[in-house]
Amino acid sequence: MSRDRFYRTLFVSTLILTGCQSTAPDLTSGRWIDLTHAFDASTVYWPTADGFELTVDAKGMNEKGYYYEANSFRSAEHGGTHLDAPIHFAAERQTVDEIPLDRLIGPGIVLDATEPCARDRDYQVTVSDFLAWESEHGTIPAGSIVLLNTGFAQYWPDRERYMGTAQRGPEAVALLHFPGLHPDAARWLVEERDVHAIGLDTPSIDFGQSTHFESHRILFDANIPAFENVANLDQLPKRGFLVIALPMKIRGGSGGPLRVVAWVKS
Repeated sequence: MSRDRFYRTLFVSTLILTGCQSTAPDLTSGRWIDLTHAFDASTVYWPTADGFELTVDAKGMNEKGYYYEANSFRSAEHGGTHLDAPIHFAAERQTVDEIPLDRLIGPGIVLDATEPCARDRDYQVTVSDFLAWESEHGTIPAGSIVLLNTGFAQYWPDRERYMGTAQRGPEAVALLHFPGLHPDAARWLVEERDVHAIGLDTPSIDFGQSTHFESHRILFDANIPAFENVANLDQLPKRGFLVIALPMKIRGGSGGPLRVVAWVKS
């Protein structure tokens, strides 16, 4: 199959999955952008979680004369670039394997909050920020995957600069300082707009000093999943691109490692 035919096939398949004929970009002309941090020993996890571990089980030439390599890995659900399923903070809501594909594949928008977040590590993206975005780019399209660019991906994987502290353990949670989504804005997205998912380039949808995780609870009660620790949002336009965010399909999972990419038209 030729490259052009492959992209045309993928484009049609995406339209069928998402039902977004008027907003999905043409996949025959553009480029892929990887929005995922690689998983390794430096990957950032919540202070109370163990980090990523890769164990080499076999590597090298074997007794039969051919090269063979296989590894094992160990990881918490919530660390690195990952998905939060609604069940994470809302009882009887969707687990990872229950999230429909049209929540994970669709048109994306980027809200640039780098300036206020540079001034205030504890900044929370507001309804006013979204209204300002809409005044310039139009109403957030139905079915959108909303991405918040706080600028904090530039600090990855420096835990102190990225999270506000390099300490580990339960006592470190109180020392977290990074931006997030204000609960009022989360409620507005649920009640006033039809968004399918939301993501950002920090460790949590709620800002670091949150103790009640209200934005999580509001979004997840409406079965809107979240993507956290997203990379390279500064490489995306404000709208008009396709997001594909496919997590490890863990049955009953509250989250899991996520490979998220975007297709940006030329």
